[in-house]
Amino acid sequence: MPALPHIDHLALTVRDIIVSTAFYSRLWQTDPAGYMADGPFIRRIFALADGLTLGLTQHAISSAKDFDEKNPGLDHIGFAVQDRTGLLEWLDHLEEIGVEHSGLVEASYGTALSFKDPDGIALEFFLPAG
Repeated sequence: MPALPHIDHLALTVRDIIVSTAFYSRLWQTDPAGYMADGPFIRRIFALADGLTLGLTQHAISSAKDFDEKNPGLDHIGFAVQDRTGLLEWLDHLEEIGVEHSGLVEASYGTALSFKDPDGIALEFFLPAG
């Protein structure tokens, strides 16, 4: 059996590449590391921790339907934090940049801080229990 893979990149479809790039630039406090326009789309690429990249893609043709995590497909993206201090730092950062969020939500399996991007894509910072 082949070795289990790790996630190399995520690509999200967005309605407005300018609005979404501004949001993620504020969130990550960095500009995109790359740009692609070699198809019927425009993509901005952000370099995250451990080699993971996050691409924002605006397609030339779109259904323009709102994101809904209850439909088949993506439910949410969870970004790992190392400890509670890190989670609190992200909470403070979301407050500073004016992003609405859930506050810290504690469960038996961990603590989540949930929020949405400009297209309503569900995101969270997550600290596993224990």
